[in-house]
Amino acid sequence: MDIEVIVATHKPYKMPTDPMYVPLQVGAFGKKDIGFLRDNTGENISSLNPYFCELTGLFWAWKNLKADYIGLTHYRRHFKGKHSGSTKFDKVLSKQEAEALLEKIDVLLPKKRHYYIETIYSHYAHTHYERELIATRQILVEHYPDYVPSWDKVMKRRSAHMFNMCIMKKEKLDSYCSFIFDVLDRLNQKVNVSEYDDFQARLFGRISELLLDVWIDHNHIEYIEVPVIHMEPVNWWKKGTSFIKAKFFGKKYEGSF
Repeated sequence: MDIEVIVATHKPYKMPTDPMYVPLQVGAFGKKDIGFLRDNTGENISSLNPYFCELTGLFWAWKNLKADYIGLTHYRRHFKGKHSGSTKFDKVLSKQEAEALLEKIDVLLPKKRHYYIETIYSHYAHTHYERELIATRQILVEHYPDYVPSWDKVMKRRSAHMFNMCIMKKEKLDSYCSFIFDVLDRLNQKVNVSEYDDFQARLFGRISELLLDVWIDHNHIEYIEVPVIHMEPVNWWKKGTSFIKAKFFGKKYEGSF
């Protein structure tokens, strides 16, 4: 089974040794070469990385890789396999494990993140800007009206597949990427990113996380969820206090955790 999973990174970092993984320097346009493949080669949107985040890597993979199955992970986040080991990298999903799952189904996604006291919509509106949600829905109304019921359904949920991580059969990835990149391109024409700070300007990478479940729901896509392993500690205290400030005091997120 031909599987290629890009590992999006903007800096030198340890990578999984399994040959399924393809380290890719994202946002490589105008940046120093760090020794990996670069997302400013072939057909690409590398220059949009400050706003599209790891999606410039997904776009590059979609347009330039020819594997039967294509995926996206991050240098700090990977799919977790079932094998043990002395380091976190020993526990990253292997090609053998991926093949066993993909023989059953065409799409692998990370386990859902749960927002117990918030809906997907309210959490985004509190921590980022609601106008982006309003604009995205309007784009769907105008250009993808059949997707609007799924958007409304997903926005009312309290869990979602986040991180822009996936492994999909190429035909499924074609469908998914054709949808999200068209919507995001239209959103880019509506939003003036110069009005945002550097962190909030990465809105297209966040909206795409929401669009994944919209695409899944509308197209009745079957999938298997795989646990996620974080290669670095998550600052849960900072994350929790930042959420409280956003929800109750209108303080928008200022960075990742």
